[in-house]
Amino acid sequence: MVTAVPVRGGRNPVELTAGCAVLALLGGLLTYAVIDKGHRHENGYRLAASFAHVDGLSVGSDVRLAGVTVGQVVDEQVDPASFKANVTFTVRPDIHLPTDSAAIITSDSLLGGKYIALSPGGNDAMLHPGATIAETQGSISLEQLLSRFIFSVTDSMTRTNQQRANQGQGAGGQAQPAPSAAPAGPGGQP
Repeated sequence: MVTAVPVRGGRNPVELTAGCAVLALLGGLLTYAVIDKGHRHENGYRLAASFAHVDGLSVGSDVRLAGVTVGQVVDEQVDPASFKANVTFTVRPDIHLPTDSAAIITSDSLLGGKYIALSPGGNDAMLHPGATIAETQGSISLEQLLSRFIFSVTDSMTRTNQQRANQGQGAGGQAQPAPSAAPAGPGGQP
């Protein structure tokens, strides 16, 4: 025997209002996240540095001192006169760097993101906001390291093969016979 189950004809207005409120709240949070992502939150003073290569470094990358994040990259531009990358970054206001400090672009790991590592100098004079760090070292890409390694290996193999070929030829340009491997007799004579 089959019994009929009554079907509700309409929605409860409280459920509909709660669903609309949740959707509106999610939309507002998403809008806030998108708008807030475009704003830079600067905490500290700005410094600048010029690098030959900034491969992998981008706006928003970390600036670290002794492994601790103390700022972030806020701008990157190319100098049309020197063809170097001018990078502007922030440093926390409680960090005072000597004028002979260095800025080095390095990475977390072989495939990790790049960041600027600050290495403080020993000078008594301190960098002021807006100053430029003169001692810099640009980034080295993984592709450059691999190509240098491969080139050095193939170059050394080529030199070794050339030396072997040159040793096997005599003064007349003909191959010398291989030395005899006959055992020496009792008086050192074969």
